Amino acid sequence: MKIAGALIAESLRRGKALQGVSLGVTKIARGDVGDVDAGQPLTWTFIEFEAPADDGPDLAIALSRVLEPAGGWYCDFRTDTDTYVVFADRVFRYPRGDREGRQEAEEYAREVGVPESQLDWPT
Repeated sequence: MKIAGALIAESLRRGKALQGVSLGVTKIARGDVGDVDAGQPLTWTFIEFEAPADDGPDLAIALSRVLEPAGGWYCDFRTDTDTYVVFADRVFRYPRGDREGRQEAEEYAREVGVPESQLDWPT
């Protein structure tokens, strides 16, 4: 079992570093998908990654410490059984396919300014 997810480089706080976790980078790409009206840059750098499933809790905590709180940023990743949606200082973990868990994460995402079109993490 492993973790699979994507981190948007522009979502990291300036002066912070994601460290203390091992990620295997599977792909890096850029695209013009940001919501400028929400305060996001137009161009994003996507870092797709993998890690051992057992590292999920530590990765979530590490991400919650480095993600930018402004602009509606989050990082999502999943194992075969769980989905993680991580915001600055807040982590949601729920069983894959759990509608209530997803709804709770979506409600929080809206509260912190995530545009509706970006509530698109896999189930």
